[in-house]
Amino acid sequence: MQLKSHARTLAIAFSLAVVAGCSSTGGSQDGDMDGGLAGGDRGGVSTGTAGGSGVSGDRAGQMTDADGRIPATRTIYFEYDSDTIRSEFEPVLTAHARFLRANPSATVILQGHTDERGTREYNLALGERRAGSVERYLNVQGVSPSQVEVVSYGEERPAARGANEQAYAQNRRVVFAY
Repeated sequence: MQLKSHARTLAIAFSLAVVAGCSSTGGSQDGDMDGGLAGGDRGGVSTGTAGGSGVSGDRAGQMTDADGRIPATRTIYFEYDSDTIRSEFEPVLTAHARFLRANPSATVILQGHTDERGTREYNLALGERRAGSVERYLNVQGVSPSQVEVVSYGEERPAARGANEQAYAQNRRVVFAY
């Protein structure tokens, strides 16, 4: 009887430690977040680099330098409540796949983000689905699964603050972190 109560106390303490370790202090890094409620806001950010400057869809696929450097465009954006890769970002993903295939020792972390709408749990799952769809795209392009790691930050690391469509659109993203 006493052993069961100790085991239960240990399990509760462990669960609390895990939850505390998963909590976020907020802040913004090079990554966005987006929320996931059903419905459809369709704001758009065309393309962006890690520094926030835009790149047209036509140039996005040409961002791999001739000397084999990491592609400059490291952020792709998603529609509201969606994990579908937009066609305008396929050249960006192809450039990253080309780089990773040419550099088998290189690894990348795909950071999935959402905007603030939706529950924390939903947004973590949506961020993971977004990063997972990018991972699948890279794998189909011949990138080794061992080169790619997926992590979701949900709404915890917004790229833009604000409760408007422009901020939300910037937060619905996957960031390539080399």
